[in-house]
Amino acid sequence: MPTPTLIPVTPVPEEPVSCSTCSACCCQLEVMLITDTGVPRRFIDTDDWGGEVMLRLDDGWCAALDRNSMRCTIYEKRPLICREFETGSAECLEERKGISSIYV
Repeated sequence: MPTPTLIPVTPVPEEPVSCSTCSACCCQLEVMLITDTGVPRRFIDTDDWGGEVMLRLDDGWCAALDRNSMRCTIYEKRPLICREFETGSAECLEERKGISSIYV
């Protein structure tokens, strides 16, 4: 059996994620409120186990997300988990891949 020929593949660089290229993928994740950052009460919900989480609308998006700009309306008071989920981090890029595969 002949040995397969390996073809070198050059990875296509991904566009850097910034405020202008972000698709707010993380705004579809469940966000537990584990510290007090001043999130307005109208954006807080209780999960099935009694913990406080960010309220998500029927379509799964965070209630604090402005749908026109796709930016957080409570950015300065966002939960700790949102603060730690850095734009362009490995976790961010993984979520973006997951969301983009849904819409392909």
